Amino acid sequence: MGLVSIITVNYHQAALTADFLHSIIRFAQGKALEVIVVDNGATVDNEDVFKAVFPDLIYIRSQENLGFAGGNNLGIQHATGDYLLFLNNDTEITAGFIEKLRDELERHPDIGLLSPLILYHEDKTKIQYAGYTPMNYLTGRNSGVGTMDEDNGQYDHLTTETGYCHGAAMICRRKDLERVGLMPEHFFLYYEELDWCEQFKRAGLKIGFTGKAKIYHKESMSVGKESPLKTYFMVRNRWLFIRRNAQWPSTVIFCCYYLTVAIPVLLVKYLLKGKPNLITAALRGVWWNFTHSKNSKDLGIKR
Repeated sequence: MGLVSIITVNYHQAALTADFLHSIIRFAQGKALEVIVVDNGATVDNEDVFKAVFPDLIYIRSQENLGFAGGNNLGIQHATGDYLLFLNNDTEITAGFIEKLRDELERHPDIGLLSPLILYHEDKTKIQYAGYTPMNYLTGRNSGVGTMDEDNGQYDHLTTETGYCHGAAMICRRKDLERVGLMPEHFFLYYEELDWCEQFKRAGLKIGFTGKAKIYHKESMSVGKESPLKTYFMVRNRWLFIRRNAQWPSTVIFCCYYLTVAIPVLLVKYLLKGKPNLITAALRGVWWNFTHSKNSKDLGIKR
């Protein structure tokens, strides 16, 4: 059926990546696959640490922090597989996961990018991702399908078109990637996989979800900690995504909504919380879009 190249990006989480590699060894040893670890923004060389777990892996060290898309794109350059499987280093695969994903992709030639059912690692009965709704280009919002529902096998036999894939686990064919292009490096954090899905759609391919393959994600079930960096990129990239993917009438309406409703509400929330640093970060995210083109790769921060 062809070689599968697994690409994962490590960013100062060597122990977590080692655990990820152990799950590959446990469930996929002897399969037709290659494993590529991109050590992103690495201040030390972790090759020996990772190869102690998975001796045959391909280790790539980047002293510069390339972000999520940049790290994966670096891995793509070294991949030789017919299929490219992008997995977060905080995931744990399950039995038959790789074969099921690959087989479903081949059963559906109209699907260009496919994600599995994602369950929370801390509670393996709770669903994190079973697809996404389409984007509302007027508000820049969409919703997760099945999020926080109990996994009772309701998706076990389902493969369907969905709004977007989930960046924690995605697979595509090499031939499709070569036609569509690499992940967009304009975002650095957040929204890059959504933008990439839009690229696949414009190439005439569908975005797919399958419940026939499951993976566990160690991301917390609670709301993540707010930080100036997260706030900056969430504000910046939400607008940037709309600028890059919506038609101009929708973009104009979104801008009016974003600047007169969404951003003021966000600033008041931060003011009431007594977090002036987050107010500053949000305003910087807005200002970036006023001063940069939608194709600019200037992130507005030091890496």
